[in-house]
Amino acid sequence: MDVMGDKATLFETGRFVQPSGDEEEGEIVAEQAAEELRQRLAAEAGDIEAMSVLGAMLLRRGDLDGAEPHLRAATAAGDRAAANNLGVLLHQRGYADEAAGWWRIAAVAGSAAAAHALGRHHRERGDEPAAEYWLRQSAEQGHVLGAYALADLLEHRGDPDAERWMRAAAERGHREAAYRLARALDLRAGPEPAGDNGVSPAEEAEQWYRQAAARGHRRAALHLGAILEKRGELKEAGRWYLTSAKDGEPRAACALGFLLRDAGDSESAAVWWLRAAQDGDGNAANALGALHAERGETQTAERWYRAAMDAGDVNGAYNLGLLCAEQGRTAQAEQWYRRAAYAGHREAANALAVLLLQGGDEAGAEPWFSKAAEAGSVDAAFNLGILYAKRGEDALALRWYERAAAAGHTEAALQVGMARLRDGDEQEAERHLRCAAGGGSAEAAYRLAAVLDARRPPASAHELGEALHEKTECEEWYERAASLGHRRAQVRVGMLAAARGDVVEAARWYRAAAEAGSRNGAFNLGLLLAREGSEPEAAVWWTRAADAGHGRAALRLALVYARRGELAEGQRWADRAVSLGPAEVAERAARLRDALRQELSA
Repeated sequence: MDVMGDKATLFETGRFVQPSGDEEEGEIVAEQAAEELRQRLAAEAGDIEAMSVLGAMLLRRGDLDGAEPHLRAATAAGDRAAANNLGVLLHQRGYADEAAGWWRIAAVAGSAAAAHALGRHHRERGDEPAAEYWLRQSAEQGHVLGAYALADLLEHRGDPDAERWMRAAAERGHREAAYRLARALDLRAGPEPAGDNGVSPAEEAEQWYRQAAARGHRRAALHLGAILEKRGELKEAGRWYLTSAKDGEPRAACALGFLLRDAGDSESAAVWWLRAAQDGDGNAANALGALHAERGETQTAERWYRAAMDAGDVNGAYNLGLLCAEQGRTAQAEQWYRRAAYAGHREAANALAVLLLQGGDEAGAEPWFSKAAEAGSVDAAFNLGILYAKRGEDALALRWYERAAAAGHTEAALQVGMARLRDGDEQEAERHLRCAAGGGSAEAAYRLAAVLDARRPPASAHELGEALHEKTECEEWYERAASLGHRRAQVRVGMLAAARGDVVEAARWYRAAAEAGSRNGAFNLGLLLAREGSEPEAAVWWTRAADAGHGRAALRLALVYARRGELAEGQRWADRAVSLGPAEVAERAARLRDALRQELSA
């Protein structure tokens, strides 16, 4: 056969444009009909190019019988585009080997499209060396589909040259190549610095996601939305999620639902979650379940949790367990927790262990706590620490507390801090107490304040012109703990306020502590009131403190009643003070009691 001429392949010209409206569609159809007529007349007159173009037009329309004679005639005359399209036609008819023969002829003659088709043919048959050869021929001629297919083949083999060809295809407008290049860059975006062009892998990935998304790639739009959402650009993220969701991407619909929910529009969120859930997105089904559970619609919530589970989302079983536990259906809760835990859900394993522990099955709970903790559950690590501490296995308990504390668990950090204090390692204790106090633990704030308080040097003598009081860090932590409701901290803040002469502030904190059940707070409030001349009210608070076991308060009451002449009542409180102590209080109370007894018997 003669060397074929360099004719355009009709399949690649973009000649046929999609209509945008009824009128335009009619005009385009008329133009196409007229063009086909012109090509047919020219072909009948022996024009080889017209035969090739007419055959391609008929092939595009699906008229294989009409296209084949024209394509064969043009191919016989040396038209390589016709040879390529004849291969396409035969492939559609199911004659793959004959199609490959014509593609080979066209490819040898220089058709990049035919080389691409031939490479795909060989790859489908498992002949990768031949596939690579022809795909490379196509790619090196600038054929975008050839570049993408070559990149796909090389990537499958783990060849580092794959990225170069994927980039080449992406740069020529192949949207799937742009998406896959973005994914590859995204996966290695972490520690890698900017390249020679000053653009980091993460930034370049975003650029390719944008290019693919702009060409209608719904997964690229989804990933672009996620990048923007993470960066806080919620409005633009929402637009890309919406674009992707409208194109049928359920994950984008689900993500859009969460954005809308966070913006306060739960109703619109539910619409998108419903759409995603109906398309099989388990996360969206879980979100719908949670929404209905919040509204108290437990049956609907359960139905969606089951749908999530059926979609393969293990959170569905975990959420069903939570729902049953809230309703007191313990046996069912255990069943669902077990199902999720066996599927690897670490929080379900922790919840199952808690449930078993509450039922008295400590032996059954421990392995689930361990499994959850080893899988990274911070709560499980803390719970395991509690379990070992309860058994007196302090070293094991501390190990798990430290693991939970390292992951940011506030109460675990408190436990580590207290353990370090017991060991005398004040520096480590302070570090952990600061972490726990910063996380909102009132007890940690109080303990930290006490550590800092013990280090304070004695207060220097006040000199004229000096500030009366400058608040120290330990006082700030005492106040933090007090504001969080810590009774001992409230008493301590009251004492500090009293020491600087702020009686009103001292009374406020003493009263807060006393009303929360602090006997020291009640006693100190009584002292403050007595000094201010309100002994009857002071006696009320001392009574509350003495009833809670405060020996000094009982002694104060004994003295109050003795001064009033109510000797029997005074003797009763003195007896109470003797029994409560401490030693010096008991000694004084005993002397007072004996004196009152003598006076009563006189």
